Amino acid sequence: MKLYTSEIKAMPWQEPAGKSTGAPIWRYTENPIIGRNPMNHVARIFNSAVIPYEDGFIGVFRGEQNNGIPYIYLGESKDGIKWEFEQEKIRFVDEEGNEFMPRYAYDPRLVKVEDTYYIIWCQDFYGAAIGMAKTQDFKTFVRLENPFLPFNRNAVLFPRKINGNFMMLSRPSDSGHTPFGDIFLSESPDLVYWGKHRHVMGKGSAWWESLKIGGGAAPIETDEGWLLFYHGVSGTCNGYVYSIGGAILDLDNPSIVKYRCENFLLTPEAWYEERGFVPNVCFPCATICDPNDGRIAIYYGAADSYVALAFTRAEEIMDYIKEHSVLSDIDEERGKR
Repeated sequence: MKLYTSEIKAMPWQEPAGKSTGAPIWRYTENPIIGRNPMNHVARIFNSAVIPYEDGFIGVFRGEQNNGIPYIYLGESKDGIKWEFEQEKIRFVDEEGNEFMPRYAYDPRLVKVEDTYYIIWCQDFYGAAIGMAKTQDFKTFVRLENPFLPFNRNAVLFPRKINGNFMMLSRPSDSGHTPFGDIFLSESPDLVYWGKHRHVMGKGSAWWESLKIGGGAAPIETDEGWLLFYHGVSGTCNGYVYSIGGAILDLDNPSIVKYRCENFLLTPEAWYEERGFVPNVCFPCATICDPNDGRIAIYYGAADSYVALAFTRAEEIMDYIKEHSVLSDIDEERGKR
């Protein structure tokens, strides 16, 4: 299997402690890697994204301030596990260099396309909507025009252009807690005008994703397709439960689902996933992948209170997804209606 990702100098990694009873994915034994009150004015960091950068790693982090308003903070790490944060929130500017801050910003993703890094997050635009910014040096952050109308969340940019266009997953929703949601694909020649919207996946028939789904980490390119870690949500008498699922999308037309795992890959079981500000949440936002041996580190938010790490290997997790794949008619449609 070939993986088309950047070389990693210091891959965060831990071998499994025991035999898996489900998917070949295991938690870091020192989780959570970011605990409560990471800064004196930020109560919680969670649902955050990281990427290799220079000799280490850099990340954009959802920081819930002590007044409850979320913003995005910048963090750096040598090993991808121990993080140091900028004390001030990221300052976004427009193309002319004027301050251009969102009212709030949360659940960021961070993706490199060619020579530019893109941050995608959820914000207020007369309702829940997608915000975007770009940077090349992590010093100046230029905020772009909002790609979509409200209401929308969980936008994830693909790490390269496909057929000459940028590709982005999103999850149209409402402005509340959204008791529904499918994943859609949109494309753009310039990050301004978006179109050719296609349906990718709907909520699953399995209990763990029977309410809604949403994009997670940026897809990983392999020679067998795009490996996608996403979140699936179920409704219970005690609230929502967020689990991590996996699918493989077609390389040239990612609106086509080749395989979709019927089983969850990770579901809330550890104390930091079950207990927190919002209990029972595993919310994937980023992966780091070693192209030489297929090791994958998954960064996920836990219980809206912590950042945690899980590990897998590309070949093993893709074999598991294919072995337990169940596709519905809606997964195999081309999305034109």
